[in-house]
Amino acid sequence: MRASGERARRDVLKGAAAGAGLAAAGIVTTRPAYAADSRPDRPESVTARRGGTSVTLSVTHGTLSWSARRDGRTVIGASALGIRLADGTVLGNAVRVTGQRHRTHRSTWTPVYGRNATVTDHYQEQRWDLKDKGTGIRFAVEVRAYRTGVALRYLLLDHGAATITDELTTFVFPDGTTVYSARDENAYEPVAPGSIPVTGTATTDNGPLTDLPLAATLPGGLIACVCESARVDYPRLMLGSVAGEPNTLAAFLMEHTARGTGPVETASTVTTPFATPWRAVVIGATHAELVDNAELVLNLAPPNTLPAPSWIKPGKVFRCELTTAAGLAGVDFAVARGLEYIEYDAGWYGPEFTTPDATGPIAAIDLPSVISYATSQGIGVFLYVNRLALTDADSLFGLYKGWGVRGIKLGFINDGTRSMTGQIIDWAKTAAKHELLIDMHDDVRPFGYERTCPNWISLEGVRGNEQFPTATHNVTLPFARNIGGPMDYTICYGQSRDKTTNAHQMAMAAVYYQPLNFLFWYDKPSKYGNPANWPGLPWFNAVPTTWDESRTLAGSIGEYVAVARRSGSTWYLGAMTDESSRTLALPLSFLGRGTYTATVYADGTPGANPYQTPVVVGTRTVTRADTLDVAMAPAGGQAVVLKPG
Repeated sequence: MRASGERARRDVLKGAAAGAGLAAAGIVTTRPAYAADSRPDRPESVTARRGGTSVTLSVTHGTLSWSARRDGRTVIGASALGIRLADGTVLGNAVRVTGQRHRTHRSTWTPVYGRNATVTDHYQEQRWDLKDKGTGIRFAVEVRAYRTGVALRYLLLDHGAATITDELTTFVFPDGTTVYSARDENAYEPVAPGSIPVTGTATTDNGPLTDLPLAATLPGGLIACVCESARVDYPRLMLGSVAGEPNTLAAFLMEHTARGTGPVETASTVTTPFATPWRAVVIGATHAELVDNAELVLNLAPPNTLPAPSWIKPGKVFRCELTTAAGLAGVDFAVARGLEYIEYDAGWYGPEFTTPDATGPIAAIDLPSVISYATSQGIGVFLYVNRLALTDADSLFGLYKGWGVRGIKLGFINDGTRSMTGQIIDWAKTAAKHELLIDMHDDVRPFGYERTCPNWISLEGVRGNEQFPTATHNVTLPFARNIGGPMDYTICYGQSRDKTTNAHQMAMAAVYYQPLNFLFWYDKPSKYGNPANWPGLPWFNAVPTTWDESRTLAGSIGEYVAVARRSGSTWYLGAMTDESSRTLALPLSFLGRGTYTATVYADGTPGANPYQTPVVVGTRTVTRADTLDVAMAPAGGQAVVLKPG
């Protein structure tokens, strides 16, 4: 961790004129600032409120802090604010309030795809304009209160340039808080905020650090998840424990990429005016509510920049083996199974770490024939590309567009530094230019950019099914990583390496938000040649990946979760449990009027291993007045289709 006061950098705040203005930095004003109190050292505070949630800015003896509450209970206690510049100046520990701005905003917007067909953006915002007493540097802090959580960011107001070396934002949690710490693709570890495990190597950021999104369970039943949004020209945020402060997590701006590839960047020089990324705390009065409040991250992100993106199609994907015959068979399998895409993964153009040329397939793949056949059948083709082959992304993506490819999956995209943030955004924009979907794999973390550039349809940044995690891990994800944005998890139905039942794997398709959903990850079409042996297949045939409405019905992080999502008039319900068997009583009051046919895919008699537990299919008629008893085996689950009539 960076200790307070260390690391003076080479560059200092520059006074040269800059072309960027307040609007370019995303700084909005709605009323004139008023003069600050003539007694600058008098304690001051201002609060934004919305729907029982509040966020407060305070200055005491010139020092900035913030706090947040939900329904009168503390979510974040008094916590430090500040930015350290390269010359050692700390913006936040000797300030004078020079003005205040306040506004309330309400609007709705329509995502290209998402958890819901429309999103409400309703918040109250407070902004303090500030001046550093020692240098005269002008900056601001902006906070927003939503019903669903709170957010804050810094605004550097002087025209010129600034070199940022540290962000000094802290998060002080109440006594008794547990945070769910995970780094890279490791499993989650529930610990006290002051006990984040020390991780990293000599070539990576090293210390008691955790990645975002970071879930935290609070006393009294509240739950929160710290995320970031609108990250542009800025390093990725991690959080770290603070020695001697057991309830505090402090911001850490990454200096290395996630796995230590590429140059080290200890500072970021930005053109000012400049807005830092939003630091968001999504809040739930219950664990289930937290899942439904995840769109806060999108509301903080810049709006869609793509004109008429009708070519962006969410869907389900099947990975093919690396031959022509496998590609053709994959197309037929996709048609039969209601999938939208096939994919050739690593190796289709040769060994990915020794073949930096991704402009032609290996001899075993007649790619034009496969793409032509797929197109004729209404199936799109994705191609995997390792980052080593991205020396000229514009030319490569243009070539793929000419071939008729629909999407690309980029591998080993380990972000972290400011440069990698810019590179990731450039790749997404370049793919959009050529009307290609993009799925970024390995250690990439979400920051709401799927709203701004919605062809960036998915990303990994998760311990997914390639690792065959535990059921406990799987029922942690909805409250942690998935709050931040889409995740590519690779559902594995019918795999003997699964540590869960098949019904648990099936339920993921409704529980997880993953608009690009890779299914049957390690399988061949021939495995499912006799569908009668695989009673869960009709569920995967039918379940969509983008939704008109989503409702989380029950949940407790690391224990269980149940989510219902609607597409058209049909609801798809998924429930999952940890290694304990349990039955959830789920009211169906979210249904419309009339009767529904419930097709239930449930765990049968538990097998010797969870993957050997059979899927049992049944039907019943239900209405919105009914309660569905969802019984799950250890590491089990249940998937239900609720169709009107």
